Amino acid sequence: MCGIIAYAGHRPAAPVLMEGLRRLEYRGYDSAGIALAQMKNINCFKAPGKLAALEDKLSAAPMPPLAGSGIGHTRWATHGVPNETNAHPHLSNNRRFALVHNGIIENYRELKERLTGLGYAFYSDTDTEVLVNLIEEERKNAPDNLTAFCNALLQAEGAFALALLCLDEPEAIYAARQNAPLVVGLGQGENFIASDLTAFLAYTRTVIFLEEGEIARISPRDCALADLRTLAPKDYAAQHIEWDVQSAQKGGYKHFMLKEIFEQPAVLRGALAGRINPDAGTLRLPELEGLSRPVRLRIVACGTSYNAGLWAAPLLEQWGGIPCAVEIASEFRYRKPILGRDELVILISQSGETADTLAALKVAAGNPCPTLGLCNVMGSSLARGAELVIYTQAGPEISVASTKALCSQMALLTLLALHWGSEGGLVPPERLKGLLADFAGLADILEKSLPSIAMEVKPLAERAANARNIFFLGRGQNFALAQEGALKLKELSYVHAEAYAAGEMKHGPIALIAPDFLTIALAPPDGHEAKIFSNIQEVAARGGPIIMLGRPDKNARFGREVALWSIPSCPEGFTGFVLLPMLQLLSYEAASYLGKDVDQPRNLAKSVTVE
Repeated sequence: MCGIIAYAGHRPAAPVLMEGLRRLEYRGYDSAGIALAQMKNINCFKAPGKLAALEDKLSAAPMPPLAGSGIGHTRWATHGVPNETNAHPHLSNNRRFALVHNGIIENYRELKERLTGLGYAFYSDTDTEVLVNLIEEERKNAPDNLTAFCNALLQAEGAFALALLCLDEPEAIYAARQNAPLVVGLGQGENFIASDLTAFLAYTRTVIFLEEGEIARISPRDCALADLRTLAPKDYAAQHIEWDVQSAQKGGYKHFMLKEIFEQPAVLRGALAGRINPDAGTLRLPELEGLSRPVRLRIVACGTSYNAGLWAAPLLEQWGGIPCAVEIASEFRYRKPILGRDELVILISQSGETADTLAALKVAAGNPCPTLGLCNVMGSSLARGAELVIYTQAGPEISVASTKALCSQMALLTLLALHWGSEGGLVPPERLKGLLADFAGLADILEKSLPSIAMEVKPLAERAANARNIFFLGRGQNFALAQEGALKLKELSYVHAEAYAAGEMKHGPIALIAPDFLTIALAPPDGHEAKIFSNIQEVAARGGPIIMLGRPDKNARFGREVALWSIPSCPEGFTGFVLLPMLQLLSYEAASYLGKDVDQPRNLAKSVTVE
């Protein structure tokens, strides 16, 4: 969840580190800092709050000759409150080592007690300060910094991605990963380490994704990898990344979130490109070659990705003809599920680094079932750990609130349903051809509709922003979208919202309905209209205000309590791809109206890499 950037090269390190930290802001953070190897000292600059506070610190400090190596960090608090003392980097007692850390050292209390007994002093509440002092202690008997680094890490339990600066090797940076992402960037006369490759895309797109239990040493001239346990050197294969800096910039939009909502037509085209031929009525998913048709499906994910699974499950059963269960990864990981060879476990994560989803992958891997990772980031832990992987190809998603990534997940899950439906004979060739043609035309419909949706939502978003509590109601697939709508409104505007399967509302929650309790009802033409209309009537009869996402010709039956938001016309079975940006824009505009930080909501991080 925290952001790491490290640099060793021919440029002044401080500007490179600050630029990298700015590109990592989207991950969410509460403090930031950098450490530089300057002359005979490691100088550390830290500040709570936004990067502007750290920039003020740097501009006010008398700067010795500019360093060519350093480490930087944006912190999302796990141990200790957000303040300057707890901010990273942390220095060892002898000030010869500086460390930045993403993850949690679970046995830090025991390590701290031992080090305290040896005379070490601690000034922060963090587990990271314990680790950097453990490195100092190990260095007393180790022949070099690499051995001391590894010996300390072998005593640490939990998750970590680390970058270490050593005073006696001022040009070098050491790094290691265990259950947390870390990537190396290879440049000309300079090398980088980061928790996310967007931190150094301005300088290089040649990368090495560190594997579990790997350590790296970079300098301006070279990069070397080794095994954490044995110190044996390891070969590596660098990869070229197609993303560029422009893809991670706002492009004239006020916020990254708004830009990414409007990128969804392009995301749909990218997801379908090379996979379908609507004219021929053919669908090809080469990623599934060699996989037998599953008898059962188990989708495991967190947050928005979990909602993608909930949305897709009815399609996978109706079109694909395969029973499908959807589970929350943070619950699944602590169970002992019975998974047979004929069951496919699909794990979904935008980043491919979600800690609970990766833990669920380990649970699934302990069974004879195959695993399929659905993720957006090439080389991510999920992509490398699952037996099969499908990349959603949404491009970099910067805003903490996921938008286009969900659209891409829905698109790929739809293709899976059609693939298995065609394979199993439930979707005959002519039916498949028609559905693929409809799917292919969806991006154009969305592109034409988004500007008007964005205009129409503003007064409705104001009503949502002023509500104290909100119900989102839906049936079938729309219940999953209702959950996503409630989630987005909560995380962006901090307005309390809950989603209910509409038929469940009268089993208790209807007691909350009152004139100041807003209901947002999803009522597209999907076969559930009559039932959802009954639920709307029940709310209206109790004086509850309602925003209905539905068809204009169906609004005459309701009174003034119901405000209609017209759903643009689209092919049957694909309405969810239009409802999704409507709900996203509702939450975006409500948060904007309230003056919230849309791209970086409080307490949230882009990739949840800790439990």
